[in-house]
Amino acid sequence: MKSNKRVCVVGAGPSGIAAAKNCVEYGIDVVVFEKNDKVGGNWVFNSKTGHSSVYENTHIISSKVWSEYEDFPMPEEYPDYPNHKQLQAYFESYAKHFGVYNKIRFNHSIKKISRTEDGDWRVEFTDSKGKNKVENFDFLMIANGHHWDPKYPTYEGKFTGKFMHSHDFKGVTEDWRGKDVLIIGGGNSACDVAVESARLAKSVKLSMRSPQWFFPKFLFGMPSDVFAAMTPSWIPAKIKQYVLTKLLYVLQGSYKNYGLPVNTAPALSHHPTLNSDLLDFIRHGRIKPRPAIKAFHGKSVEFMDGTEEKFDIICACTGFWTTFPFFDKSFIDFQYAEKIPLYRKMMHPDYKNLYFIGLFQPVGCIWPMADYQAKLACMEILEKYERPKNLKAEIQYEIDHPHFSFGGGQRHAVEVDYHGFRKDLKSDLAKAGIDIGKPPAGRKGFYKSFFKVASKEPVALSR
Repeated sequence: MKSNKRVCVVGAGPSGIAAAKNCVEYGIDVVVFEKNDKVGGNWVFNSKTGHSSVYENTHIISSKVWSEYEDFPMPEEYPDYPNHKQLQAYFESYAKHFGVYNKIRFNHSIKKISRTEDGDWRVEFTDSKGKNKVENFDFLMIANGHHWDPKYPTYEGKFTGKFMHSHDFKGVTEDWRGKDVLIIGGGNSACDVAVESARLAKSVKLSMRSPQWFFPKFLFGMPSDVFAAMTPSWIPAKIKQYVLTKLLYVLQGSYKNYGLPVNTAPALSHHPTLNSDLLDFIRHGRIKPRPAIKAFHGKSVEFMDGTEEKFDIICACTGFWTTFPFFDKSFIDFQYAEKIPLYRKMMHPDYKNLYFIGLFQPVGCIWPMADYQAKLACMEILEKYERPKNLKAEIQYEIDHPHFSFGGGQRHAVEVDYHGFRKDLKSDLAKAGIDIGKPPAGRKGFYKSFFKVASKEPVALSR
């Protein structure tokens, strides 16, 4: 076994720092390349690199207790749904606490990654001084995320007003006052932008192509994901979906009453939208639903029902592509894949020294499970874990047996259930002699005592 194994981690976002933390923990030499000047990835507001996806009033959509790393709880004073400033401070404290910070090369941009004849990784990058350099690594952990390359919708004709993607939305300014605004989409970003816009704009319309399920952030006095986690694990997924569907109907009534398309598929058949304000804003007339778009005619938008309206601003909240600009497309290209062919959403069947960390979309939060993905990768690097022999068959099994019957399309290419995915990773880690135990989320006594021991420095509320 090679003693001086080197690992390259791409990105110092929440998944990247979790990957590096595990390398440090197990004594593996690691270098993290980050093109920004801070840790946190998409949670860095006003990112100099322009890849940030948060806006001024962004709050996380999964609760604190189901979003924090399981070995590094957030401060007790953080609210149930922390804002982006609190989260970025939390990530920074995490990176410093676990000795990751000095492993990060900030303001370094990776230009190309390719395999050498020996099967190692050749990383070409530009350093913080603008100099082009090359280094080789034994292992590669890709943690650049999948919420950064905006997917723009295309329509017949041309819109002559202001057209933007949610990727570039940083908040509603005075420029939006008195304007007619159209938001495209029905996901979390679309609903957030619509609600924010409605506070200042003259009118806000929300164009949805397909039905969605809208979950409130609180159910019965607790965060929705905390309530959902109370459901016994032995109950079949279909039963859970049925009960949740009925519960939402009882709480919200028919979406027909809101002018929204009625969803005939059960809840959790596609990625849920968490927003406690949208339905209220619709019933108060501050947001008005519209059908899908057919064509643009200057500042006018023609909808599929034949109606036509004028708008000053259109914001497309239509998701992101899963891309890796540093790989040749002939090598790896997942952009249009409806199912990502990776074992545990991380291991490639053809390249044993390549790992994707955080390349999944849970009904929940990514970061805690990215930590366990990285731990599993480290176990394999240290030869304490052996991946399944027929990895392609195992990958196909995962694709054919999702945690829930998620809908098709690129939107659900990496969809998982948080608790089901944790169980999968726990099973693999057990083969390496690691027991991650039961999820500690929500055990206030555990967190209160653990935080006093684990935190050598307090997690700052602001920078």
